[in-house]
Amino acid sequence: MTSAPQSLRWGHQALEVEIDVGEDGIARLTRLGLPGGIPPERRTWPPLPLVEVTATGHGRAWSGGRLIDTHLGGRLRHRAHRSSRDGDWQVLTVELHDPDTGLVAEVTFRSPDGVPALRSEVVLRNDGETTLHLESVSSLVVGCLADGPEAVEGADLLWAENDWVAECRWQRRPMRVTSPVLNDRVVYDNGKGEFTLSGRGVWSSCGRLPMGGLTDRRSGRTWLWQIEHNGGGWHWECGERDQLAYVALFGPVDTQHGWRHPLKPGDEFRIVPVALAFGADGGPDEAFAALTRYRRAIRRPHPDHQRLPVIFNDYMNCLMGDPTTEKLLPLIDAAAEAGAEYFVIDAGWYDGDDGGWWDSVGAWEPAASRFPGERGIHEVLDRIRERGMVPGLWLEPEVIGVRSPMARSLPDEAFFRRDGVRVTEAGRHHLDLRHPAARAHLDRVVDRLVGEWGVGYLKLDHNIDPGSGTSAHPGETPGAGLLGHNRAHLDWLDGVLDRYPHLVVENCSSGGMRWDYALLSRLQLQSTSDQQNLQLYAPIAASAPTAVTPEQGAVWAYPLPEDSSDEVAFTMASALLGRIHLSGLLPELRPEARALVHEAVAAYKAIRADLSQAVPAWPLGLPAWDDPWLALALHSPATTYLTVWRRPGAEATAALPLPHLRGTAARVDVLYPAASRAAAAWDPDAAGLTLTLPTAPSAVLLRLAHATPEMP
Repeated sequence: MTSAPQSLRWGHQALEVEIDVGEDGIARLTRLGLPGGIPPERRTWPPLPLVEVTATGHGRAWSGGRLIDTHLGGRLRHRAHRSSRDGDWQVLTVELHDPDTGLVAEVTFRSPDGVPALRSEVVLRNDGETTLHLESVSSLVVGCLADGPEAVEGADLLWAENDWVAECRWQRRPMRVTSPVLNDRVVYDNGKGEFTLSGRGVWSSCGRLPMGGLTDRRSGRTWLWQIEHNGGGWHWECGERDQLAYVALFGPVDTQHGWRHPLKPGDEFRIVPVALAFGADGGPDEAFAALTRYRRAIRRPHPDHQRLPVIFNDYMNCLMGDPTTEKLLPLIDAAAEAGAEYFVIDAGWYDGDDGGWWDSVGAWEPAASRFPGERGIHEVLDRIRERGMVPGLWLEPEVIGVRSPMARSLPDEAFFRRDGVRVTEAGRHHLDLRHPAARAHLDRVVDRLVGEWGVGYLKLDHNIDPGSGTSAHPGETPGAGLLGHNRAHLDWLDGVLDRYPHLVVENCSSGGMRWDYALLSRLQLQSTSDQQNLQLYAPIAASAPTAVTPEQGAVWAYPLPEDSSDEVAFTMASALLGRIHLSGLLPELRPEARALVHEAVAAYKAIRADLSQAVPAWPLGLPAWDDPWLALALHSPATTYLTVWRRPGAEATAALPLPHLRGTAARVDVLYPAASRAAAAWDPDAAGLTLTLPTAPSAVLLRLAHATPEMP
């Protein structure tokens, strides 16, 4: 089959996408970047189609670990395309068709005006007469990230390891480590290797973030991608194909997750969405800035994103899951005096067994032994309101303990099952939110806590991984059941926020085990870690804006009574360019330590209006776990905020490049702590800040005001 070649150019002033349709009718994404660029006659055509698909009986042309070079993908022909607008978004839809099987793929690209980022979704439809048993479907394939051997030679891969209490640890490796040069005197075909990452289970970011990137170490050109899926069923691969760097992004696939889906005649199937952000020459910082703006564009609107209220939570370095009326009342008063605006009662409020709540959760009723008296827990909730704060509660909605009465009252079909057996993990069962009984149970709980009790904040945690998923329906693979539950979970959250639009919901999962923008496009905050060591929390806090917008990143500020003044300032400073999750035994702090807490909250309130518009940068590079100096900047057109941490073992002085301020006569102010002995000197010509912090550990929040003609 041949057709007339054509070239489709689409985008806006910040991003242009070019798709070429060859004589064979195959549509290929041939360029993605700033408007303009290399003309077609000077460009190497990438060989990969817009969509790659494997199905049973329809495999790959080049066998190996890669999920590209698929027969179905290579047979999909361009049939139509259309462009449109959706508010502030540009939209391009390309329809592809395989004449042999009747498979139709509808690829939809979306990009917000002025943001160099692309969102991709794919819908498959079976217009044929035979069921296709899908095994992998790409959400996005880009075969033109780096053009030619020299470009591949200069490319570095980026990814983030993400462990419990060691979240968001970015790594960088030359692409040639996993895509070595294969051709010299003997010419080989393309290799079988690539760099690949996959998620697993129900935790989307357990082990690694559902993100990655590729950067040119010479030009600074950078691409960053994220897979917007709230479960571990995701996969991406980046490698070399015909002397070009490619990336292919997937949701769940058969080889990694045991996922298969029967696409019957007339049926449709939607793949998980993904996004790709682009930075022209500013390195990873520029691409992360674009990704930050994109994340703001896809979020569900909520007043919390502009207000950024200060939250006190009674867990970390505080009550640690042992709340009672007696313990909470003085904490409430201390939190109000410090300036908190929400007060969240964390785990344990439902536990009448004194520490035995783990395998009995599920009914979510307050424990009378913890909240004695006629009013019970309402005495505490009312005190929170009396002190001018909004009450919040911790909830782990998707689990039911094996000793909970709900484990017996809900039907087996409401739980994850495999081979007809209810899944049990660490003394708990996992709800399948596709079942109406499971969803009705959770709706009743939320309607009671929020609708009747007036709770305005829910911290939604999740602390078990039930494995591959659920095969609740005949012929269903566990990976397909897990995807179904993940989508039902999102639908349930949408329903909760539709009913209670001012409710603030925090996304927590053993700290940061479920960092993804399927959830964060809906929920207002992200727990960044359960890390209790203030020095180890610093690299997590500094890296958090790579994975979440600053105004959504909840960072614990939890001073201990035995902490020195420098340590109190260190832990408080970690939260000042994110969201303050204040904690700790505030009534037991020394007066000077309490004063540092109050000062930090006041400093935060003075700058928080700027944070929801600022974009992040890392003057010392993406933070490493053991770096002695760490730095995070948030900058807007008029102001740059900079948090810098010095850890033990570091020299007293550090040089911090701020290239976006080159030639600017910036004024440097110390915002926190006011008594800091930090010495800072700004060199506008070199675009560098020299900072001395005399002690370690210590940290400081600085403001660099960009000079204007009206300023002296």
